[in-house]
Amino acid sequence: MTKRAVLLVNLGTPESPDTKSVRQFLRDFLSDKRVVDTPRLIWLPILYLIILPFRSKRVAKLYKKIWFENDSPLRFYTEQQTLKLGASLSVENIRAEYAVTYGHPSIASQMEMLQEQGVTDLTVLPLYPQYSVSTTASVFDQLSAAVKQQFNFPAINFIHDYHDHPLYIAALVNSIKKSWLENGQAELLVFSFHGIPKRYVTLGDVYQMHCESTVQLVIEALGLNESQYKLCYQSRVGREEWLKPYLDNFLPETVKSGTKTLDIISPAFACDCLETLEELAIENRELFLTCGGEKYNYIPCLNDSDEHISLLHALATGS
Repeated sequence: MTKRAVLLVNLGTPESPDTKSVRQFLRDFLSDKRVVDTPRLIWLPILYLIILPFRSKRVAKLYKKIWFENDSPLRFYTEQQTLKLGASLSVENIRAEYAVTYGHPSIASQMEMLQEQGVTDLTVLPLYPQYSVSTTASVFDQLSAAVKQQFNFPAINFIHDYHDHPLYIAALVNSIKKSWLENGQAELLVFSFHGIPKRYVTLGDVYQMHCESTVQLVIEALGLNESQYKLCYQSRVGREEWLKPYLDNFLPETVKSGTKTLDIISPAFACDCLETLEELAIENRELFLTCGGEKYNYIPCLNDSDEHISLLHALATGS
């Protein structure tokens, strides 16, 4: 008897906004060779002797700024997405669960649970619209490791990306239009994507191509010209060159060139998290306004909106 399920997979989150939890989360995240591919003999001393002792406390303070009353935004929205998707799939007798790459519930534990429940057909949906070796590939690695521990694993449909899916593009377009209706349209619309080292693209990562494709489809639907939008990359770390233009360099430059009002959206994130609620909505807003900008409007992620759930439903069912 066929028993179907979909497993949403997001990055993960600390269990709480304290230094100990953040340290554990950063340790797991930054130990992944897909995220940092520096030789272990070089990287691990840096991680354990420099990054974790000093960065954990600072990052914990940032999490406290955006933490919901009883949970992290990422876990809250991922759970809401799972519940709403499960409700929409119940008519087709498909269950929905979620896992995270770093933290709880893990991919391995959820795969074990689904096996115990007798699931025979599984769709694994990483919540990364644009593929990258540092995100989607890491999900596949952990999924493969979990399957190796099972004597009888389900038939698996792995969603590689959905950067150009019509429902995804439509959801982004409508989200922007809704913001314009409520807040007015700014002079410039900035699409900010999480950055990756430029070297990854040189080695074959399609992330940059996917980001550019997403933006092109959105601006065509909105009818914007080249002077009305900009694609940037955020969250770079270290001295290595990452994808450009860097958002924190671009914001002061665009103010100097005369831009006073700005809308910003981050299509790479399926739900709001530290990188959107703190880095974009707080830190970069302060940077833009301090440099002389007058209005900075952050457009939230798709989160658990009805249009987003419809997209996830279509991806889960192949419709």
